[in-house]
Amino acid sequence: MPTFPQGAVDVVDAPSAQAAARTLEAAQEIAVDLEADAMHAFRARLCFLQVSTDSQVFLFDTLVPGVEAGLLAPLMADPARTKFFHAAQGDLQYLAETGVRVQGLFDTHRAATLLGWPKVGLADIARERLGVALPKEHQQSDFSLRPLPPEMREYIANDVRYLCELGRQVREECRKADILEELLLDCARMCEEAAVRPEVGADFKPKLPRAGLSPAQLTLANAVAHALHRKRLEWAEKANVPMGRMLSNMAIADIAVRLPTNPRELARAAGVRGSFVREHGEEVLATVRELAERSRRGELKPEREERDSGRDPNRRKREEALKAFRAEKAAARKVTPSVVLTNPLMEALAARPPRNLEELARVPWFGEKRVRLYGEELLTLLAQYPAPLTLL
Repeated sequence: MPTFPQGAVDVVDAPSAQAAARTLEAAQEIAVDLEADAMHAFRARLCFLQVSTDSQVFLFDTLVPGVEAGLLAPLMADPARTKFFHAAQGDLQYLAETGVRVQGLFDTHRAATLLGWPKVGLADIARERLGVALPKEHQQSDFSLRPLPPEMREYIANDVRYLCELGRQVREECRKADILEELLLDCARMCEEAAVRPEVGADFKPKLPRAGLSPAQLTLANAVAHALHRKRLEWAEKANVPMGRMLSNMAIADIAVRLPTNPRELARAAGVRGSFVREHGEEVLATVRELAERSRRGELKPEREERDSGRDPNRRKREEALKAFRAEKAAARKVTPSVVLTNPLMEALAARPPRNLEELARVPWFGEKRVRLYGEELLTLLAQYPAPLTLL
């Protein structure tokens, strides 16, 4: 029966951070997790960096000057040392912001997903594999609180306490299922593609119903949605709350389609709170009126949409053929479809179909094993739907 580290070391000043970093340098395998205040602030901050070995748990309080994630940069960048994360994508972005790049990642969430396990949450896997109960009641807590309440401290320590042993067990299951190479390639892709988080709200795209709206109505709804998004960013930054707490995407879409004309109609929009109507309702209604008037005058122009079919008429055919191919191969190997081809690989092959094995082998994160198993068949398949020469 494995043993797990007891207690946790609070890293709360520069000397203790440097000492912890020196201790961790000797580890060949570590478990890593991060906590931020994303549910409680306009611009989320990294509040804790938790790191565990088989014998110790360290809680780096990154809100304290001198306790910096960068102290672990050499360890994180060493591909010879394994870093067990669970659902690493967001954590990798926070680390990238501090200048820390990760190599040697093993993501237990991604592994469980590729293994096809029905439950892939950390608490689910810990319970099923180790018989350990991990309460998750603090998932949305404010980790910028100082001092951190004892129950929240225990919660963040437990997120890494069992993860080294859990990671080894999940890795062994991947080896037994013959999917370890595919998983490690995907983990390497996640590390390489990890980028600094985009500016708050930069990736906003309203989800508007196209059915039942005329082109003019859709153009107006789009304009209202983007205008309200810009305003909620201003309001949320001033109040230092997440933009979605100020006004959700669902509320923006509903307002953009309903076009309320008075506070009572605004309050009936999905997800709009009475307190929001009282504080910002008049400005919302004024925005809707202004844009509706501009629409009547013909001043709003529809957004230009890219149409792949115009440039590459076979793109959709390649996508459908690749989906069928990976489904067939996954069934034959008794693995999940993403083991055969991940979604990023599907997109890469559909966008720029390789013409020979050399080009296929150069597709990032494709790997020697996939070339060996699927290379010739994939080339034959893709050759049926050639791309324009300008894309090759």
